[in-house]
Amino acid sequence: MAATRADLFAFLDRLGIAHRTIEHQPLATVEAAMAIWGGLPGGFAKNLFVKDKKSRLFLISLRKDAALDIKHVQAAIGASGRVSFCSAEQLMQHLGILPGSVTPFGVINDTEGAVTVVLEKALMALDPVHFHPLENTATTAVSSGGLLAFLRATRHEPLVVDLPLLA
Repeated sequence: MAATRADLFAFLDRLGIAHRTIEHQPLATVEAAMAIWGGLPGGFAKNLFVKDKKSRLFLISLRKDAALDIKHVQAAIGASGRVSFCSAEQLMQHLGILPGSVTPFGVINDTEGAVTVVLEKALMALDPVHFHPLENTATTAVSSGGLLAFLRATRHEPLVVDLPLLA
């Protein structure tokens, strides 16, 4: 059974990671979220769940307004060949979340360690960072350090890298 938002918050509390959540209508895209996020400080992420030619899974988080060069990201993340988007079934199987709710917090459900988390270095320079808490009806802010501590506590040492962006 997948962790719930309450489970996530309890886990963050046990780790001593401060978090703040705002409730809102379901948001499936970054564009829709900007009406809610507009005046909040920090870094807002878009998140992609992809796989490579060997079916290795990657969750990529980058700044909301950065345009990832998906055709050339494989070298930066250590993928074998070009990456493609995962299905809704793979998203549910590995992260326990629905499309529109992709978040690094989803690795709380990846008990097999199948997912590599990739964080854009420029996103991690912002504070706090904002992500959906396993569902797209809220946004949760944590410090960049808090996010790293969460990922490490779930046995997901993240790759923090410069990602190839479109001009």
